[in-house]
Amino acid sequence: MNVQIEESWKRHLQGEFEKPYFATLTEQVRQEYTRGACYPPGRFIFNAFNLCPFDQVKVVIIGQDPYHEPGQAHGLSFSVQDGVQFPPSLQNIFKEIEMDLGTPVPQTGDLTRWAKQGVLLLNATLTVRAHQANSHATLGWQTFTDAAIQALATHREHLVYMLWGGFARSKSYMIDKTRNLVLESVHPSPLSANRGGWFGQHQFSRCNQYLEKNGEKGIVW
Repeated sequence: MNVQIEESWKRHLQGEFEKPYFATLTEQVRQEYTRGACYPPGRFIFNAFNLCPFDQVKVVIIGQDPYHEPGQAHGLSFSVQDGVQFPPSLQNIFKEIEMDLGTPVPQTGDLTRWAKQGVLLLNATLTVRAHQANSHATLGWQTFTDAAIQALATHREHLVYMLWGGFARSKSYMIDKTRNLVLESVHPSPLSANRGGWFGQHQFSRCNQYLEKNGEKGIVW
């Protein structure tokens, strides 16, 4: 796997690329993609980093692993490629944005527009075997993506971290809540959201208020 990653991220994560675990991870991922269908397509594995340079990050949204059905995943957490039906979690995200900000549900589930505004849509595991959720969770990706979160926590401040569900919330220990805004809630999946704790949290307006208070433009959600 030839790592093609945006230059500012490459500088901050260079040490990871040189560690033994990353060589092992690279070989395992290469073998997985050779054996059968995996997602996202190889060119999209580092899409979250490539669309959102380190110094332009304003918001971090952490997902668990990519969608595992054909045509969905393209390297951005919760996002699907244009023309693909919205997965249930993304439907609930758009519903909450509409309730919070009055923004109509968009025609596309492609969240590239968010990434280009400074939203790092980071899955903790960057690849997955077709039809098998979490199938690459033990390959070592989380060591790498934790290092990315740690780099932001160390070198950036006044970011908004949106941690949805227990898995994402488990990353909060790395974040200094006195220097950043951490918004925690249940996961937007129907199973969690319909029990309460997702709708009506006003996370998206709270995010923009924090960014604007700290001299940044809010996100056009």
